[in-house]
Amino acid sequence: MMRALWSAASGMRAQQTNLDSISHNLANVNTNGYKTEKPEFKTLLYQTLQTRTTTANGEEKPISAQVGLGTRVASITSSFEQGPIFNVDSKSALAIEGNGLFAVSGINDEIYYTRNGDFVWAQGANGLTLCTSEGYQVMDSNGNEIVIPDEISSEQVTIDSGGRISYMNGNEYVDMNQSIGLWQFNNDAGLEKITGTYYRETDASGAPMNEAANPGLRQSKIAQSHLEGSNVQVADEMVNMIIAQRAYELNSRAITTSDTMLEQANNLKR
Repeated sequence: MMRALWSAASGMRAQQTNLDSISHNLANVNTNGYKTEKPEFKTLLYQTLQTRTTTANGEEKPISAQVGLGTRVASITSSFEQGPIFNVDSKSALAIEGNGLFAVSGINDEIYYTRNGDFVWAQGANGLTLCTSEGYQVMDSNGNEIVIPDEISSEQVTIDSGGRISYMNGNEYVDMNQSIGLWQFNNDAGLEKITGTYYRETDASGAPMNEAANPGLRQSKIAQSHLEGSNVQVADEMVNMIIAQRAYELNSRAITTSDTMLEQANNLKR
């Protein structure tokens, strides 16, 4: 009965984490580039009550008797399925169709990766620089910042589906010989989540692969004046919330039942 109390308590803690993750998904249903997070659970160690042995009559018992000690959260993984793409007025907004991720120069020049293409043009030392709303510089396919000359308006900049950047000068387009950088990973789920919708590489994700330098990769497309929305499915999350609530209630009932049985056992001596 004491095992039942602790096992049920571990289930309640796990379902609380599950509900926290579901709530986080629902809270970010309108966050550009957000990827749904899903908790994964694992069973705790088993306790052997009886080993494989022989009975008093010499008969062999085929299996041992083991009981589990509950569950815990093993990981919370992000699903990088494509989110919906919608049109916006900003010409600096970019959406990715495919598996690529934007790269930005974050804190202390650390490279972050994101699917949120809600970029802006900000005045830098060398001219207008393409940045995130936090001020992180967006990188081109060579890992350099993207800067347009001071005399060129940001409204003149055009980015095609291949990420190539050009601007209108008079009646002709001028190619800047730069492309928006897009990177892929062998295991997107292995990326480490940091602030906002930013990720960074880990040993589990593998090294980033530059689409421009790896023609064997399936190339992503870029849509200017578009953004990728969250891939959270509200209906699925509501169903998951109901399941988590029922599981929490069942574990709570197990604790109540164990407590009742312990009370009855204690009353036997009276």
